[in-house]
Amino acid sequence: MQTPSSPLAAPEAIHPSLWLASQLARGGSRGVSSGYGALDAELPEGGWPPGALIELLLPQAGIGELRLLRPTLARPPERRDRPAGAAGRIALVQAPHAANATGWAHMGVAASRLLQLRPGTPADASWAAEQVLRADSCQALLLWQPRIRADSLRRLHIAAQGGSTLFFMFRPLSCAREASPAPLRLALRPARDGLEIGFVKRRGPLRDQPLFIPLTPSPNLQRHVPVDRRTPATAATGSLSPELAG
Repeated sequence: MQTPSSPLAAPEAIHPSLWLASQLARGGSRGVSSGYGALDAELPEGGWPPGALIELLLPQAGIGELRLLRPTLARPPERRDRPAGAAGRIALVQAPHAANATGWAHMGVAASRLLQLRPGTPADASWAAEQVLRADSCQALLLWQPRIRADSLRRLHIAAQGGSTLFFMFRPLSCAREASPAPLRLALRPARDGLEIGFVKRRGPLRDQPLFIPLTPSPNLQRHVPVDRRTPATAATGSLSPELAG
């Protein structure tokens, strides 16, 4: 029994699920680095939690959410307990667009690592994602779900806890007002040269101010050829009707 003068045991020393409200949870398994030191410092366990539901809430798709995950996805883990060729596989479920091999290659992810599943309904997408999580044979699962039932969300949360797959679910920003079993929920908003990240939910203290994360430009912007707008564009006279040409 501890005396009044004895130091109190750290909460995580009592049980990994315990932590002080004034500190980030550190008692569980080590997180997977996001590749951004400032973000890792704000995440429980110092990185993305494996085997957990991570919600990324977006105002719209294509604001840089995949570039945010680029450092993590570009590093295939070494896991000998997985089938040959499965280590480093990334499952894409109900992505808004077909996977672009060139774009993924620019992010450091070979097309051979991608497993794209395009179910016909949100219910089928949830079922497919659950099977990927239960198999635990992929490095990461990326699921786009604009609409999902509460019971399906709970099933995915439970399935994620049974393995070590990095599980990112992309949902609309409006879902931030809804309850979720996810231990980590981040709101992403576009900002100049990067993203602003709001911490909707995490195992630790609230953070009122968003965190800015700089991102490298997309390959489409890098290949963009600037247009000289000082000279108005002209069309060949022969391509216009006589009335317009005159």
